[in-house]
Amino acid sequence: MREYKDLENLSRMIDISAVRTDVTVKEIDTLVEMAKKYNFIAAFVMPVFEEYLAEKLKEVPNTKLGIAVGFPSGAEPTKMKIIGVEDGHKLGADEFDMVINVGALKSGMYDVVSDDIKAVVDAADGKPVKSILEIAYLTDDEIKRASEIAVKSGVTFVKTGTGWADKPTTVETIKLIKSVVGNDAKIKAAGGVRSLDTVYDMIDAGCSRFGIGLTSAVKIMEDAYKILGK
Repeated sequence: MREYKDLENLSRMIDISAVRTDVTVKEIDTLVEMAKKYNFIAAFVMPVFEEYLAEKLKEVPNTKLGIAVGFPSGAEPTKMKIIGVEDGHKLGADEFDMVINVGALKSGMYDVVSDDIKAVVDAADGKPVKSILEIAYLTDDEIKRASEIAVKSGVTFVKTGTGWADKPTTVETIKLIKSVVGNDAKIKAAGGVRSLDTVYDMIDAGCSRFGIGLTSAVKIMEDAYKILGK
């Protein structure tokens, strides 16, 4: 039987999110309730609802306010991403998850990708930045190059995806990113993480943070609580 190490602290590795196009305020209210119930480490919503989430999270001081930057395409000009970070600071943001310029990466415009990330890291003013690679659109070589650029640009985490693409994050992807970043950055998996076993397979591969949609995150915690006898 599998050993689930440190299961009591699993929720402190999960960023709970409601970032679909059709997310409603009612679902965000539920997200906040679940953040409080399970003690999730951070919460993310679509940018237009971040002010609402910031106000609601005042009731849940242990859950950090996450800000989605350049979400979900990453194709905005850097100056627009900076505005997103600045607005996040005004709301009391704790962390920033930014989508990299995927088109520039695939075009070989690596300086553009790096400068874009560095600008967000600088604007974050010491708060953690997670660079979202959108691995579903990348080859293995591009994933490795993007991971390398992200680390050199000063990110805290390399994150696999937004969860909007059809291709899920796999354990093999985590291993590939880990082979590049080593201990120079942490890894956050997002997109297709829907079971407790998948979470622990990815932890074993080097992942230390997860971005999981509301429904799947609650199901994972229910399974964890069953094992813990709660």
